[in-house]
Order: sequence, then C-alpha cells, then structure tokens
Amino acid sequence: MIESDCFLTIAELGERYAAGTTTPSAIAELNLQRLSRIDPVINAMQVVDAEGALAAAEASTLRWRDGAPLGPLDGVTVTIKDNVDVARFPTRHGSLTTPDTPAAHDSPVVARLREAGAVILGKTRLPEFGWKGLTDGPLQDGPTRNPWNRAMSPGGSSGGAAACVAAGIGTIAFGNDGGGSIRIPANLCGLYGIKPTFGRVPHHLQEGMFATLVSGGPIARTVADAATTLAVMARPDDRDWFALPPVPDDWLSGLRPRLNGLRIAYAPVLGGIGADDEVRAIVDGAIETLRRQGAAITEVPSPIGELKGRFEAYWIGAFARRMRLIPKDRWGDLDPAFRDLAERGMAVTTDQILDAEAARAALGREFAIFHRDWDLLLTPTMPHVAPPVETIYHCQAYDRWRDSVPFTLPFNLTGQPASTAPCGLSASGLPVGLQVVGPKYAERLILEAGLAIEAALGFAQPHPVLLKALG
Repeated sequence: MIESDCFLTIAELGERYAAGTTTPSAIAELNLQRLSRIDPVINAMQVVDAEGALAAAEASTLRWRDGAPLGPLDGVTVTIKDNVDVARFPTRHGSLTTPDTPAAHDSPVVARLREAGAVILGKTRLPEFGWKGLTDGPLQDGPTRNPWNRAMSPGGSSGGAAACVAAGIGTIAFGNDGGGSIRIPANLCGLYGIKPTFGRVPHHLQEGMFATLVSGGPIARTVADAATTLAVMARPDDRDWFALPPVPDDWLSGLRPRLNGLRIAYAPVLGGIGADDEVRAIVDGAIETLRRQGAAITEVPSPIGELKGRFEAYWIGAFARRMRLIPKDRWGDLDPAFRDLAERGMAVTTDQILDAEAARAALGREFAIFHRDWDLLLTPTMPHVAPPVETIYHCQAYDRWRDSVPFTLPFNLTGQPASTAPCGLSASGLPVGLQVVGPKYAERLILEAGLAIEAALGFAQPHPVLLKALG
C-alpha cells in the first residue's frame, strides 16, 4: 500500500475491494496514517475517531469478502463537518461556548452514510457557528491551512472538510453551505463541491433564519464521487421538517456528460461585483475552452442587483439571535468579530427582517424568470484565489460582500442548486473555480454539466502542484 491510494476514486476503490487487491481496513489504516502525518500541519480535524473507523472498515472488509457490500460507499472513507451530530462525539460548532456533551444520535446525513457502509474518520473544523468564509476561531489552536499552500486559507466554513479531501484524508467530505460554505472551500482547495437544492439533503436541529439558507452536500475530488455520495446523502429522514419529497433511488443513475444543446449564460459579474483580473482571465479561458468543444455559452450582464443593502440586516440579525441563546457571561469566549456583528444585529428590527424575507422571494422570482431562457448559469465561484491564513474576515481589506460571497450567496437565498469545479491555476499555483447554477431541483443537470466540464478542462486529481506542496 502506498499513500497515493488515499486519492483513489469511489469507483476505483470498489473495483479493488471486489477484486481483493485491497480492503477497506487497509485503506482506513492508510488514511489514518496520512492524517497523523499531515493534519498537524494543516489543522483540519476537530476530532479523530480511529477506533470507530477501523471497526467500520473491518465490518466492510468482511462484507466485501462475502460478496455482499451495502453499495458503492461501503468501505469509503468520509469526514463530517463539526456542526452536525455524530453519535458519541460533541458537536462544537467551532465554539468554546458549546457543551462538550457527546451527541446521543447521528444526524440524518451521518446515519445515511453509516447505513451505506461509509467509514467515518472523524469531524472537521469550521469557524465559530460557520459565520465566515475562513476557518479559524476560538476553539482552534491556530488556523486551518490550505494544502496547496500552507500560508493560505482553505476558505470556509467547511474549510476543514475541503482541506482534508485535498490532502488525501478521506475520499469525500460532508459539508454544508449557508452562503458558500461548500463552494468557497472546494474552490480554494481545487475540488468539486455541490450545494444541492435547499431541503434535498435532510438535516435536523437547525433553527432560526439560517435554517432556510443551509444545504448539506459532498465535497469530492471528482464529479462522479460527488454524485455517488449525494445520492446517499439525499435519502429521506423524517426529522427534517424542511425536507423535499424523497427522490427515487435511481435519481442520479446513468449520468452522462452534457453541455451541448443547453442554453448556457455566463455572468462574470453578479450584483455589481466581478472577479479580479487574474481570476477573470482564467475563468474566461475556461469558458472559451468549453465553447471550442461545442457549448453554446452567451455572456450576459448581471441578472440581479447588489446584495448587501438588501441582506446585511438579515445576516447580522441571525447572528444576534444565535448570541442570545448563549448565556451572557459566556459572550467573552466568542470570536470577537462574530460578537461585534452579533451585537450590531441586536438593533435589527422586525420590519428589516420581514423586508429581507420579501427581498429573498423577489430574488427567487428574478432567477426563476431568468431560467425560462437559460438552462444553466456559469460564474466565477469567487472573486480571488485563497487569501493568507492571517486574513481578517469582513474588514475593509477583505469584505464579506465584495471578496468572499458575491457569487455564492444569491443561491442560498433562492435555494437553487449550485456547484463549483476547478478550472485552472493562478500564477502563484492556487486553484480557481467555475460555478454552475441551475434552477431548483436541477442537481442532475448540474452534475451532467460538471462531468462535461471536468472532461473538457482536464484538471488533474490530485494535481501535480498540490502533490508537490504536500511533500
């Protein structure tokens, strides 16, 4: 066994398990060895469950030996973001103010993954309450680092999840996305990530205004791995009041690359915000490559206006509600920047919240009308490549609305599915992503477009630049 086996796809693992040339136990041990070597440097794991992973892998090994695997995820290593419950471990949300009491039950997505035979390595880091597009905070001893360049951030809030997959720690990761928290770190770490339609992947214990913004989904190295995983994650669970009706078991079967024949819009600017010159040039180049391969892509002006004026109060008002749930004598333990925004949010009025809810509905209608003419929308995923780990989030130099979420947040507000795929490298060797957005319920179309984009752009997984950085 060699460490490069940590980068095998789900299909490659299944072939080897079936042939008996490796076992889930061997792969789990290899992943844990790699984790012990690399995680002290990238700081992506909140808790490691070596004992549980090895026990799950042993059970999977026996099923494969007997020719009775539970499905394609049987024996596949997975990490879980530490804002959903994994039985026997606390759910800390990246905060010192949360209890260290172990969860009594698995969250829906963890339950579905276990039922499918996945091997859970542990839980990954996030910023406090997932509030920002970087991964650092009071619960962490130092920031999570980007495997492509350890001086840079992997983004957030699923930064630990993306850093693990990029570093070869786990084949896939579960993340969730309330403003870009799957797509931002997947983009900055050179991965594929998909935020499905709101309600597609069941969750529970979500409350408040963010409960209707957040969608869970996979972060993976390939589109096929993401599709295989999403099919399992989306299986029903009646604990989620917001869940969509269950989909058929075969809803993502038989995917094929698909761009030709689709009406595709490309918006390099959304809400008045565009990418910097280098990112714009790389994304433009990817668009031209797709056109040369037959895709009909039309550049369009932004279909929406600016976001900050309509939704700033909504954002900080939700933080205020979260802070009110924490005893006041613990507020000093909060991330000072989060606390500052939450205290500002205390002044948000009911009318401001209701105005923002109305603006969300209007935004949804705007995109529904847009998709009458366009099957898919392409944009840059982010305006810039990965920022330094010491970056202060939502400050004059790195503003949330301008530098982090302008391309991703609109589709949390509308509930539409959206993905990111790597489309090139900057001069400094950092990944740039291309976002694919569809109308509600169009995950299959987005994944098929993703397969075509992946084939056309030929971004290596794992990439030689990344492997050199990992050493």
